[in-house]
Amino acid sequence: MRNARLLPLIVACALFIENMDSTAIATSLPVMARDLGTDPIALKLALTAYLLALAVFIPISGWIADRFGARRTFVTAIAVFLLGSLACAACHSLETLVAARFVQGMGGALMVPVGRLVLLRAIPKNELVDALSWLTIPALMAPMLGPPLGGFITTYFHWRWIFGINLPMGLLGIVLALRYIPDLREDVQPLDWTGFALSGIGLALAMFGFSTLGRHMVSLPVAIACLLVGLAALFAYARHARRHPHPLLDLRLFHLPSFRAGVLGGGIFRVGIGAIPFLLPLMLQLGFGLDPLHSGLLTFASAIGAIFMKTIASRVLKRFGFRDVLWRNALVCAAMLAGYGLFTARTPHALIIAVLIVAGCFRSLQFTAINAISFAEVEQDRMSQASSLSGMMQQFSLSLGVAVGGYALQISGWLRHDAATAAGSFSTAFVIVGAISAISAWLMWKLPADAGLEMSGHAQPGKELTRPKAEQRPAT
Repeated sequence: MRNARLLPLIVACALFIENMDSTAIATSLPVMARDLGTDPIALKLALTAYLLALAVFIPISGWIADRFGARRTFVTAIAVFLLGSLACAACHSLETLVAARFVQGMGGALMVPVGRLVLLRAIPKNELVDALSWLTIPALMAPMLGPPLGGFITTYFHWRWIFGINLPMGLLGIVLALRYIPDLREDVQPLDWTGFALSGIGLALAMFGFSTLGRHMVSLPVAIACLLVGLAALFAYARHARRHPHPLLDLRLFHLPSFRAGVLGGGIFRVGIGAIPFLLPLMLQLGFGLDPLHSGLLTFASAIGAIFMKTIASRVLKRFGFRDVLWRNALVCAAMLAGYGLFTARTPHALIIAVLIVAGCFRSLQFTAINAISFAEVEQDRMSQASSLSGMMQQFSLSLGVAVGGYALQISGWLRHDAATAAGSFSTAFVIVGAISAISAWLMWKLPADAGLEMSGHAQPGKELTRPKAEQRPAT
């Protein structure tokens, strides 16, 4: 029980600085755009660059942790993330900011997934839901503190100082990890370098091409070429993975119904949710005319609801089960996301805060359930592969969400014959991203009724379930 609380709190240091960084930056996007002399919508590239680096390098995080040890990998990753933060503070153009954010993402790609892998290997499955809750409670303090702190720094000092607030917690995480994180490692197969090249190039080019179709940084023909080459590389990886005995990303994990629902369904859900950090601050500042501080004092409310739900998530899942919670709650979250578009400049701030708190509560429950159900049927010897594939898909979905949010805003402005950042353009944008998240409910609904019984507390640890092993069942 001590490990089930101590280890998540240490890993939470990494989650804290990552979430603090991303939420504080999101609040400062309009001011950063003005200072760097670029379009606010173009700054989606600064958000997607970080998430894209995560997606590219997360697939090798499990192999690196097994090869060099979890403790050494975790500490090095935090150090790289902090160096990337300092580089971001020194940037003076969109291009250099995108490059520095990519360096940050290289550290984050190992930092959080390796920390999560430590928990998955060191903590029994029947304690995993509680451990994940302990992990995310401290980490959720960052989204609560990040927006108002980032808004305060941007309003009264300079946005560059935002990147310095990562340093104290990051250094604390390094010290605690050196002392308490077990140096777990496993025997490793030779790294699938061909798979890494195909998946990395494919993800990077496909996401870069898609994000720049709006003619930011590169011309339209170059963006289209990057997108097509990236998609071709991803298709080549899928063919390569079927033939390789030890592929970098084991796509056969999608034969597990719970993994498929958690990763693919969760990915679709995250596309809509991933647009929130981009759309909401822009709406409050450019659409409603609020300054960064007052914008941050509103957007932090979602974290309050998320923290509350983390304390009762395991009891909710035990009472209702994973399947019913996942598909019903996905629809609730999607409806509330679309409802953000009903906000206007005249909406009372108290009402906005109340809606954001409730939405954060339901969204937190969904993430807890998704993160747990994804590993319900994964054997220990495949946990590293499952963690890498799940983490890659999470970050790719969030990156795609930022890009989709930007395009939804541009489409809304075009339909209204108005500026993309006009207040009315955000209504349609939120409806679009909400509808995308709602699609995930279908994959959740297809889960077996007894999915995740042991993890939710319905079955005793070690008790044999009557249904056959998922690996022996064909994919549906």
